[in-house]
Amino acid sequence: MTFLANALSRVKPSATIAVTQKARDLRAQGREVISLSVGEPDFDTPAHICAAAKAAIDRGETRYPPVLGIPPLREAVAKKFKRENSLDYKASDTIVATGGKHILFNAFLATLNPGDEVIVPAPYWVSYPEMVAICGGTTVFVQTRMEDGFKLQPEALERVITPKTKWLVLNSPSNPSGAAYTFNEMKKVTDVLLRHPQVHVLTDDIYEHLVYGDFKFVTPAQVEPALMERTLTMNGVSKAYAMTGWRIGYAAGPSALIKAMDMLQGQQTSGACSIAQWAAVEALEGPQDHLAVFRKAFEERRDLVVSMLNQAKYLKCPTPEGAFYVFPSCAEAIGRKTPDGKVIETDEDFVTELLGTQGVAVVQGSAFGFGPNFRVSYAASNALLQDACRKIQAFCGSLV
Repeated sequence: MTFLANALSRVKPSATIAVTQKARDLRAQGREVISLSVGEPDFDTPAHICAAAKAAIDRGETRYPPVLGIPPLREAVAKKFKRENSLDYKASDTIVATGGKHILFNAFLATLNPGDEVIVPAPYWVSYPEMVAICGGTTVFVQTRMEDGFKLQPEALERVITPKTKWLVLNSPSNPSGAAYTFNEMKKVTDVLLRHPQVHVLTDDIYEHLVYGDFKFVTPAQVEPALMERTLTMNGVSKAYAMTGWRIGYAAGPSALIKAMDMLQGQQTSGACSIAQWAAVEALEGPQDHLAVFRKAFEERRDLVVSMLNQAKYLKCPTPEGAFYVFPSCAEAIGRKTPDGKVIETDEDFVTELLGTQGVAVVQGSAFGFGPNFRVSYAASNALLQDACRKIQAFCGSLV
């Protein structure tokens, strides 16, 4: 009998964390490394949010919070969904957890039985299939196409739905591609779901506020209200409010699911950090001026990176609608050699050689179920991004 659980054999380490750690290790050895592998805004948490946290400490808000979240935050979440997404959730339909990952994991744990299927469009965030595997479900991947903007097409969705399908996971804007669905694109997806009442929707809206130009964000239950009773709408304060380390995610959904997640969370972590919850109240209900500043900076960075990568030999980089990632193809680099004779056989070879020779850390597309591509996070200064893109251009130019 082995000591460790059999479930661990079904799970792979996070590729994004692995690449980031490799970059840290090289820095520790004295190498100069530009890390564009982490999905984290480089901005500080806005001052008024930090002030709310300090005020909560001064008021003595340091006791165990309710498992589902402090009432003011759950009220703020319900108001947010109504104000920004036209979704009529009651505060009792909401849950607060230790980050968006915790929300997703609890939802899967509360609903999946062996044999249950979860549809995940590729490319996908690396943690979705691993969470499904830990919770005993089976991930069914649906490949998208770069020419379709990495977006799930209704015909492809229809083909993979079976009587065993329990969830469809949608992430818009997407990590890693930055792809986001217009109203009409989302409506085509929800029209398919209306024909399959056994399928629930888990929508990861964490990058909601990071969309560019005239793009208008929509979420599935907003586009098709008939799906509201089988949709878990998840969001959080990490990306739009630069609060990754505060670890606050939230969601709203059917009461039976929220109650099940409440029971699970009560046996896991109990309530999320009380101080962080009070900060999140201020994030949702306080001034939102920083959002326009963040969006403008990220949009400028997106345009810079897309332009420079499209000037590199062998790369094709689409312009994403949102998030802070680009997901270029390096297909034309596959089969070519580095100056020292190393053959680039996979996108993992590409990013490994890029890190080793140029000191630029990005993540291989195969880690997200789609290659040969790689993910670049442009949550960094313009100067750093220009430097990194020049190095990527130099690396590509060296291949023969």
